[in-house]
Amino acid sequence: MQENGYTVQVNDVTDLTAVKNRYQVPAALQSCHTAVVDGYVVEGHVPVTEIEQMLTEQPDIIGVAVAGMPPGSPGMDAGGVTQPYDVVAFNEAGNMEVIASYK
Repeated sequence: MQENGYTVQVNDVTDLTAVKNRYQVPAALQSCHTAVVDGYVVEGHVPVTEIEQMLTEQPDIIGVAVAGMPPGSPGMDAGGVTQPYDVVAFNEAGNMEVIASYK
């Protein structure tokens, strides 16, 4: 995010589960990082394209997520190894929708 002009504040915590529960991140979408950007939750290695789209469109969702730590996602460069992954939007009702797929 810093590489894309965003100011980032890092808060190291010991209980990641509590953070994910506080921000209503579905268990199926949980990953290694949870961020809050302008009131939206960003879970995992979400490409900046989808984050910026969310911030521009301001949909009625809690946030977006990339589950796990897929090789080839932002910040997960693995020497050319990639794995397909989806970017999923989630809302307060517990609904999830794939908004982008990467191969």
